[in-house]
Amino acid sequence: MTAIGASHAGAFKPGLASVRLVGSGLVAFGVFLSGFVINEPAPYEVFMAFLIAGWFILGLRISRTTGLLLAFMLVFMTGGFLSLTQMARIGESPIYLGVSLFLCLSSVFFSAIIEDDWQRLRLIFNAWAAAAVITAMLGIVGYFKLFPGSEIFTLYDRAKGAFQDPNVFGPFLIAPSLYLIHSMLTGKIATFPIKAFSLAVITIGVLLSFSRAAWALFLFSAMMMVLVMFIKERSGAFRLKIIALALGGAIFAVVALVVALQIPQVADLLTSRASLEQDYDSGHLGRFDRHKLGFLAAMSEPLGIGPMVFSTIYPEDEHNIWLKSLTSYGWLGFVAYIGLVWTTIWFGFRYLLRERPWQPYLMIAWITICGHELIGNVIDTDHWRHHFLLFGIVWGCAALEHGYQKRRARAPAAT
Repeated sequence: MTAIGASHAGAFKPGLASVRLVGSGLVAFGVFLSGFVINEPAPYEVFMAFLIAGWFILGLRISRTTGLLLAFMLVFMTGGFLSLTQMARIGESPIYLGVSLFLCLSSVFFSAIIEDDWQRLRLIFNAWAAAAVITAMLGIVGYFKLFPGSEIFTLYDRAKGAFQDPNVFGPFLIAPSLYLIHSMLTGKIATFPIKAFSLAVITIGVLLSFSRAAWALFLFSAMMMVLVMFIKERSGAFRLKIIALALGGAIFAVVALVVALQIPQVADLLTSRASLEQDYDSGHLGRFDRHKLGFLAAMSEPLGIGPMVFSTIYPEDEHNIWLKSLTSYGWLGFVAYIGLVWTTIWFGFRYLLRERPWQPYLMIAWITICGHELIGNVIDTDHWRHHFLLFGIVWGCAALEHGYQKRRARAPAAT
């Protein structure tokens, strides 16, 4: 089992092994920086651009599976660049597409380095969890104005941590929360308190983001996590542990909600945001009306209308990732994105319950990305850094599985 997905190059070369270790550490640091995006370009973009370029120059291997991911991304981006031909004024659209291209390549990069060494997944998720706890703390501190100037971590009386938007801040916290839940169930009892505290901080951060999408994503992901683990684990004792933790989490959520409702500021905004439909959702040119009008208009624009053009025609942006794909990347980009999403979901579903060292990470990423595609119906996710990281994780795990199957076919006796 130890040979599955393990790196072979450098196994007996201390110098190369040291370089790989440093490289893995830099990847973890890059993921950590993804939790701090107050201004753009953020440190994440600058750091990861150099890291990705350096790694590819040094000869990062692209397998057939990761190559398919690269193909999806390139077709998607081709649609985006073709959409520029439909614009009367280019403006900042090339910059927008430049960011899209960088994020697409980041997915390919993460997939390739995970396939190269599955143990990097642990570093990635540890770094993501650390960033989530810190940025959630900043959001909490900012929401309650615990020190002068801390309101920089809020927007419209909603916690946003070290992000520009609460609607990105909240979803960023979901995968780390699942990682902590899984670690609490399978890890050492000595580390349980610190993980429970970290999960509590993240949960409060999600609550104070007052993002309906984040709330729904958190609930969906947690329930899916419990369901998948319950199906996978055959041990009665472990299943009892899952049920106990789920009940404990539910009780904590109820208690936290009751306490939050005692704070007038929180109660008022919570009551307002809890409504499934806000004023800006319904009515003429509301969110859902824009969706309908936008999809109808897109049927006559095969090359799209160009990035950031939609908001110059309608009061706001698309707030729908499928519509965004049509308008900003044309029919070609739309088809590529649908192909990417459904292939990602299929890979994850197919390999979800197989006993592999990387299975927990695949499970967490797959559940989270399924939730992201659902909330994509009411929000734009095309420039969410962690969304592209999730694509890379699922595809990297799929590539690991494909490599494992090939080795098994060559040497059946060895497995």
